[in-house]
Parts: sequence; C-alpha cells; structure tokens
Amino acid sequence: MLLIVEMVSPGSETTDRIVKVDQYAKAGIPFYRRVEQAATGVPIVYTYVLDPANRSYRDGEVFTGTIRTAAPFSVTVDPGAV
Repeated sequence: MLLIVEMVSPGSETTDRIVKVDQYAKAGIPFYRRVEQAATGVPIVYTYVLDPANRSYRDGEVFTGTIRTAAPFSVTVDPGAV
C-alpha cells in the first residue's frame, strides 16, 4: 500500500491523530494524509512522508483548498467539492 487517507471523526481525534498514524508508520506505508474539518467548515489536509530510517512520518504540506501533489502520484483534488 502506498497511501493512507484518514478522515478525522469527532470523538476519535486522539486515535486518528496519534495512534493510527503511528501504526501506519510502523507498517511502512510511505504516504499518509489526514483530513480534518476546521471550525469554519473548510477541510484541512495534512500530508506526511515516511522516514524509513526511523519508521516515523515527517510533516509535509498543509492544504486548505485545492490539493496538488506529485507523490505518490500526480493528483489535483478540491476536498470541499467532494
């Protein structure tokens, strides 16, 4: 598996932000995205890339509008329209 996208749910924020991300990193999944909803209702997408040497994620870009990434594949998505 190349990519995991986690949708943070109310009431499971700690599990979604800490526990699952650690499990995904230890499983060796190279790319991780976490989607949260801001108080304004706008989706926020946090991106992470696996550091294989220590099996943890490095912070990547944060998107509040259209997402344009090249890795692990080229994609353009507007989460507000999904």
